[in-house]
Amino acid sequence: MKLFNGKMLPLFSAMFCLQFTTAQTFIQSYADVVNQAQQSNITTNLTQYEALGVKYRGTTALENAYQWLVNKYTSYGYTPSQISTDTYSYSGFTCKNVVVTKIGTVYPNTYVIVCGHYDSITGTGTNDNGSGVVSILEIARLMQNVPTEYSVKFINFSGEEDGLRGSQHYVTSVVNGTSPKMDIRLVFNIDEVGGRAGMTNNSIVCERDTGTPSTNNAASNTMTTELMNCVGLYSTLTPTLSYAYASDYMPFEENNEIITGFYEANESPYPHTANDLLVNMDPVYNFNVAKAATGATLHFAKASTTLANEDFQADFQVSFFPNPTKGKLNINLGTLTDTNYTFSLIDSNGKIVLNKEVSNANQIETLDVSNLSEGIYMGVMESGGKRITKKIVMQ
Repeated sequence: MKLFNGKMLPLFSAMFCLQFTTAQTFIQSYADVVNQAQQSNITTNLTQYEALGVKYRGTTALENAYQWLVNKYTSYGYTPSQISTDTYSYSGFTCKNVVVTKIGTVYPNTYVIVCGHYDSITGTGTNDNGSGVVSILEIARLMQNVPTEYSVKFINFSGEEDGLRGSQHYVTSVVNGTSPKMDIRLVFNIDEVGGRAGMTNNSIVCERDTGTPSTNNAASNTMTTELMNCVGLYSTLTPTLSYAYASDYMPFEENNEIITGFYEANESPYPHTANDLLVNMDPVYNFNVAKAATGATLHFAKASTTLANEDFQADFQVSFFPNPTKGKLNINLGTLTDTNYTFSLIDSNGKIVLNKEVSNANQIETLDVSNLSEGIYMGVMESGGKRITKKIVMQ
């Protein structure tokens, strides 16, 4: 939803367009992932999203859209432990945010958030914001087996059309409700990127923070410049610089997080009407946006430059962190579907110094290892006939 003088967006964008450079290096393995994007996925998902109806608070359509999203992520290989629901209530209605978490290999406690809302008002919202939804789904599908240094959260917010309710709840209750507060590297919001039928749609608006607090503006400008570079490196679109407003990144911005975003250059007149339909959009443009967004997410999350990471897949994306560690050890379930496991630590003499059975595990479980001596240990997870071993250093 973009309610702040939207008709001025093309003019404002033109005024603030910058000559960007491609100082960032083209990475072939990122392009290899991007080029696996499929137009058929974009068009099919837009069609399915539209068929769900008007997804407003309290409607069966909104609940069906929530379940449709969960089923999509599950079909891409994300497990129940990776898919969570952030539930909240307002005006007597219960709404749900869908959160999919992919743990990073180097900075597992720092997150790149890729987000957009899935609710609509008056019409089916196929552009506002089915276009963003299908873009996020395609990014998540393409990156499911790609290791990244930073953790990634794909979030589909509800309640955006009622005043950013879902994103505000998430920031208040989850981001700030985590102890210590959730560490966010970047919030990348995708809202209304479906283009207009019958027009030449070859440009994408890249949005930076120009508001208050101003302490995060410089970092947002840097990240948005990198986003524009990624557009040029991994898609056929031309990036245009503008400002962020009136969408789900705003509660994050007000929380002093670093934000950026995508918005269509040819602004549609149909959002919030019964004519916000696929027939009035350009699904090829939506496909190109999804490719650009995938390249950017790979860049921001620092994806592995090896497309096929055999160790990453053989270990079911399981990780033990921090490593080296002192006091606490986190166990990431990865893509294991059996949430019951046994975890053991074996010292250099072959002695089992810790043995823990975990039932109905969350994606991340934390163990107290403060009583263990400094040294090198072998961490062993056994679950459903699978055995994963990794070296762990105690400091």
